[in-house]
Amino acid sequence: MKKEIIKLEHISFDYGDHRVLEDINLTVFDDDFLGIIGPNGGGKSTLLKIILGLLIPTEGNISLFNKSPREGRKYVGYVPQYTLVDRNFPINVEQVVLSGRIGHTDFLRRYSDNDRKIAEKSMGIMGIKELRDAQIGKLSGGQLQRALIARALATEPKLLLLDEPTSNIDVQAETDFYDFLHELSEKMAIILVTHDTGAISSHVKTIGCINKTLHYHGEKNIPPKVFEKLYGCPIELIGHGIPHRVLKEHED
Repeated sequence: MKKEIIKLEHISFDYGDHRVLEDINLTVFDDDFLGIIGPNGGGKSTLLKIILGLLIPTEGNISLFNKSPREGRKYVGYVPQYTLVDRNFPINVEQVVLSGRIGHTDFLRRYSDNDRKIAEKSMGIMGIKELRDAQIGKLSGGQLQRALIARALATEPKLLLLDEPTSNIDVQAETDFYDFLHELSEKMAIILVTHDTGAISSHVKTIGCINKTLHYHGEKNIPPKVFEKLYGCPIELIGHGIPHRVLKEHED
């Protein structure tokens, strides 16, 4: 029997005088693979940060594994946007992955042998053991993304959150990445934020469409009117291998 792991009730969020999210209601279960799409500035990343307890909603209630976000996030692995990573920071791949154990160890305590075994396993899953001593500034986009995912896996999560994870990797690496996520979704719940509607259409189980409000949450066959409302312009369906929707040209 599937279990409820996230419940958002009437969530709204303001940045100063600007309302970013308005009355979001969403329930996520332990077997979900949810893709969240929407235009830039629509509130997708903000929603992830609220789920993690990094931002406090202006209005509404949220539970994460039947706890507050700050209590429940120890069960969550988080992969932030590539652009948020400081590639000049002097840290190697193994140290990045080990940092996923922070919060699972006592404050100021050194990493245990078990922490290192878990980090080793995570690097093995992501195929980056040979990069353990490499500085993150020397990694390719795909290699860095694998390191960030390995860090998230080192938390031993029940839920994996990913924010635009394929924005700086090549086509083959992207294909391999989605195949890996598909396998991983058999073991944990996944929420994937992306602007790439075509790529996720054959992998996720459900889709949420967010542009300030939650316009749609359900099966992958999204009604065209939802897309038009979401992006503010007409869309058309193009088929070439993987069905997906693209925006027609429109005036600003």
